[in-house]
Amino acid sequence: MTGLELISGLRDGTIPSAPIGVLIGMSFTEVEAGRVAMRLTPAEFHYNPIGSMHGGVLATVLDSVMGCAVHTMLPKGRGYTTLEIKVNYVRAVTDASGDLAAEGKVVHSGRRSAVAEGKVTDAKGRLCATASTTCLVFDLPLA
Repeated sequence: MTGLELISGLRDGTIPSAPIGVLIGMSFTEVEAGRVAMRLTPAEFHYNPIGSMHGGVLATVLDSVMGCAVHTMLPKGRGYTTLEIKVNYVRAVTDASGDLAAEGKVVHSGRRSAVAEGKVTDAKGRLCATASTTCLVFDLPLA
């Protein structure tokens, strides 16, 4: 199937969720070619020792929305992997932040590489983190 079909199936529940999504509680809210949105409700189990969401959780959500946005642009038989991710943390996130909205958008989708950007906002629409990624695009091995 195409990348858009796969990611749409994940959103619709016709394809089982990725284990990382289940583990941290993120879920798809919107999927279209070149754009993916997810949500996550901050909880204490996401916290670092100083009482806010661990930066690695935000980085994981951002890597997921950006990577999945890239995946929506791929034809059948093509895959991707993250080569680089850059995250800027703007504000602390706690359970008081409310539901988080994450969005990833493709900036460039080429034969060998793709670039995407992402952001996470809190329930009040305030920016919590931004990110960019470069992905390697490749042929999947024949099964």
